Amino acid sequence: MARRSHVQTNINGETVEFLCEPRQSLLEVLRDELHLTGAKEGCNNGNCGACSVILDGRLVNSCLVLGIETEGKSVETIEGLAEPDKLHPIQDAFLENAALQCGICTPGFIMSAKALLDQNPNPTEHEVRYWLAGNLCRCTGYDKIVRAVLDAAAAE
Repeated sequence: MARRSHVQTNINGETVEFLCEPRQSLLEVLRDELHLTGAKEGCNNGNCGACSVILDGRLVNSCLVLGIETEGKSVETIEGLAEPDKLHPIQDAFLENAALQCGICTPGFIMSAKALLDQNPNPTEHEVRYWLAGNLCRCTGYDKIVRAVLDAAAAE
């Protein structure tokens, strides 16, 4: 067994410490060590976007980032979006537009949408489609997802 390293980071606004193996991905750390199961393992090679999180303001596939690389950084996950009694506007828009079905890809799409709207609060449909191109869904057509992101942009 590899030697585990101590990591201190900020996850969803809170200081968090954990032990991880050198090759353990951020996705594995989130799910297995910290019990934050919102990010999903769809492909484990960076092609589906189901594990998308925001690392220091940048959208990343958590399956491609090592847990140890988060030392001293800030991570935003789907668990950190909603307030205790209120959903985030992007989450509301996904519900209102029926932009989800099985839910495996939904957290990744929502985090991708948040990263986009953080950088560009008023994107065009083309920009939304381009930004979300790294996220795959096998259940829905993408139109409802794109409409949800555009509606969330209009609401914010």
